[in-house]
Amino acid sequence: MQSNVSQHDTTTAQAPDGTGRWALISLALSMLLSSLGISIANVALPSLAEAFDASFQRVQWVVLAYLLAVTITIVSAGRLGDLAGHRRMLIGGISLFALASGLCGVVPSLWLLIGARALQGLGAAVLMALSIAFVRDTVAKDRTGSAMGLLGTMSAIGTALGPSLGGVLLTAAGWRAIFLVMVPLAVLNLFLARRFLPSSRPVGKGGGFDAPGTLLLGLALAAYALATTVGGSHMGWLNVALFFAAALGAGLFIKVEARVTSPLIQLAAFRDATFSGSLMMNALVSTVMMVTFVVGPFYLARALGLNAAFVGMVMSVGPVISALTGIPAGRIVDRLGASFVVTVGLVLMTIGASVLATVPTSFGVAGYVLGIAVLTPGYQLFQAANNTAVMMDVSPDRRGVVSGMLSLSRNLGLITGASVMGALFAFVSGTVDGSVPHPETIATGMRITFAVAGALTLAAIAIAFLVRSGTATAKPIEG
Repeated sequence: MQSNVSQHDTTTAQAPDGTGRWALISLALSMLLSSLGISIANVALPSLAEAFDASFQRVQWVVLAYLLAVTITIVSAGRLGDLAGHRRMLIGGISLFALASGLCGVVPSLWLLIGARALQGLGAAVLMALSIAFVRDTVAKDRTGSAMGLLGTMSAIGTALGPSLGGVLLTAAGWRAIFLVMVPLAVLNLFLARRFLPSSRPVGKGGGFDAPGTLLLGLALAAYALATTVGGSHMGWLNVALFFAAALGAGLFIKVEARVTSPLIQLAAFRDATFSGSLMMNALVSTVMMVTFVVGPFYLARALGLNAAFVGMVMSVGPVISALTGIPAGRIVDRLGASFVVTVGLVLMTIGASVLATVPTSFGVAGYVLGIAVLTPGYQLFQAANNTAVMMDVSPDRRGVVSGMLSLSRNLGLITGASVMGALFAFVSGTVDGSVPHPETIATGMRITFAVAGALTLAAIAIAFLVRSGTATAKPIEG
């Protein structure tokens, strides 16, 4: 990707050396809060079902509302940051997240809680998009990889901390505490952001906000997300209709974006091999990582016969490794270069998926942990390098929307992994109808699902080599 930063650098003020570290801490806390908001609510679903006398299908919308809000609005949140100013928008997002967290903790009904969670997800979309976008304004260019690694580490810590912190709070103070605990953290984040983030002014170029494109993209993403979540493992005509609506919405969005003067997403940006390839790889890799969360617990409990506590301990290995390897991964990116490290990370992920497809059958828990111990550092290397490769030379007037698109591709991968790969595992292992299959059948489902996951990482490696060989014309991502 060609560099375009120099001609735009006057639009933003990089944090002075004395405050740059605190500014980066503020961005890291933003990533922690947004990921904590996802993971901490899952453990409370049984308590919410009891508190509101509701079915699981109803209370699961406490989780889905947050995820849908993030997925639908994250690109628009990034673009608004470009137009209104990254600092102003990020502070607004933190404030909204704090307010929504407080509302989640005091609402009297389930549907009001779901609405408050959607509002919290909207704030989280701003935090996710603009934390990455702000990195180039807070650290030197040769430290971008380390900063991206830190953000990846904080995201992993939030994911790992959520279930355990949520369990403690549920036991000690009830379900409302899992939302209220995020209020003081958000207030601290707001103080740090207002005090230490470098000042900025709007950097988006002319034309204003693309309302038609935003509406069409939101409707298309909502249809896709609902198509992959409604009905559970049973796919019916409603799912088919929603997939069709998503495709129609995407087609209309592309048609509108080609005509408006100030598009939400510049279609010409996809001619850049680094940009389009990075989005594709990001989606594939996220799909693979989601398999570990969907298939792992089922395999450990049903095939290996572990109790719930032991399953939780084994499942915590991945997030803990992510937290420990994120910052070193970023430093490796700074030292060896993003393009090379992307390939290294993908190769490690392919090896890890292959281990998970073969070794646990013979070595049980030890084999599973070995596969995760190879897969997870590969993922952290890929994430730090891929984010750095995309954001390194993006002009300031497009950093918000490009960061949002990176996060969007990740979320779509997670949704696809949970639905498509989960359906594959259910079909192969014979659990589609809710029956309890033989452990050997579950092990077969595990092997086949991770074999497909390995094929996806091989496809990502092929994309990485195509990008590096320059088979597509590289163009800068600028306004």
